[in-house]
Amino acid sequence: MSPPNSRTVSESSAATVAATIRGGRATVHDRGNKRLDGVLDFVAFAAKPMPLVSLLDEAPARIAAIFDADVCSLYLVEGCGNELVMRGNVGFTPEALGQVRLAIGEGMTGEAVEYLRPVTSDNAGSHRAYKHFADLGEERFPIFLSVPIRGKVGPLGALVIQRKDVPGRGQFEERDLELLAALGAIIAAGIRHAELIDAEREKHAPSPRKAGGGTRKVTLTGRPFIAGRAIGAIAALRRPSSGRPNDSTQTRDVKEEQKLLRGAFDVADKAMRGLSERARAMRLGDQAGFLATYVDILGDARFRERADELVAEGQGIAVALGRVAREVTRTAASITRDAFLEERARDIEDLCDALVMLAQADKRAELPQKGILVGDGLSVFDLLISARAHPVGVALTDRATGPRTRSLLRLLGVPAMVGVEGLFKWAADGDVALLDADHGLLVINPSRSEVAALREYKRAKGKDTLE
Repeated sequence: MSPPNSRTVSESSAATVAATIRGGRATVHDRGNKRLDGVLDFVAFAAKPMPLVSLLDEAPARIAAIFDADVCSLYLVEGCGNELVMRGNVGFTPEALGQVRLAIGEGMTGEAVEYLRPVTSDNAGSHRAYKHFADLGEERFPIFLSVPIRGKVGPLGALVIQRKDVPGRGQFEERDLELLAALGAIIAAGIRHAELIDAEREKHAPSPRKAGGGTRKVTLTGRPFIAGRAIGAIAALRRPSSGRPNDSTQTRDVKEEQKLLRGAFDVADKAMRGLSERARAMRLGDQAGFLATYVDILGDARFRERADELVAEGQGIAVALGRVAREVTRTAASITRDAFLEERARDIEDLCDALVMLAQADKRAELPQKGILVGDGLSVFDLLISARAHPVGVALTDRATGPRTRSLLRLLGVPAMVGVEGLFKWAADGDVALLDADHGLLVINPSRSEVAALREYKRAKGKDTLE
């Protein structure tokens, strides 16, 4: 028997091509087997060096297609090595990324990672270890399979596939379990190169770095808040300096300073009313109710008059407003445990800082244009002042909590993430950072491939340029 005519596999109209090799038969499998094609395509995809975000974006969708699953989730081990965080998914709402978290050993996925063994169920809701997340609606997908993603010395994460209980599909089989475990091993290589900051690396964090002096690429994790991705130079949120030199060393034109102060009040009043209207349009409700307090403060005639009096005495705008803020704070402190006055004092201090910048900008408090703002929290000062630098993203530490911060981030309206661990240990002013608020990743000094991936993302979203 002679070998077949010379032709490529792609030219064959049959599913397979047979050839006689050394007396036996070898079968070259052409495309047409959906599962096999999916596996081979996934292997080719995963073999290429790529940014972590590309793996998180594409791997779940490819794996779901291979197993005819409705849901595929990719969890990463983070923190001190005792927490699983969903960073990749297809099938659930995008808002689940970075928010769904499990302790090692918690839930069926946590058990798979704890024991480094697969966990399956044909009715996940009835499993003794089942962990329910109401916002996911995962009760729709009771057919469940989870396998650990293993690293060199321990778990790196987990892969989970789920499907609806419909005729013709049923529970996952042994071959599914074996294949998913093998695909998890392929994903492990990509995760290992992601350089997520964990507890051990926190212990060896570098000494404080000079602005823009870092070149090492690191990836910090947090919780996505406003979806989107952006790149820019890191800029720490800042306030006007106290005791500015020009307050004591320059001869003042008191009338001019009074004019500047009154103008600052008018600008702030108009801006706050605009923010209040925008909050109503966005239906932020009671969470943005604090904005009305700022409008009331700016409309308080005595507040304006007291600041104007001090400026007329020649104290300067910054000193005068600082003194007004201290007077209010002392008044609040003199009244035992009056929460309302204490909060109002903080609001006035925040507003005084903004008025100083509106009247006489302090160059040391100004921010670079189109940067990634980082800090412990966001305030009304930042919406009035920091926002004028047109930031492209915001990353906040785990100190940023509460409905006020959430409302301010929504009003600012740029990609944002909160709860970023190790932010000020690894980031410095001037460092270039890629903020991925879809998955909850902040990449400091991103690679060229990561920047290219962001360009592709922007292009797909209809934005041809990086901000």
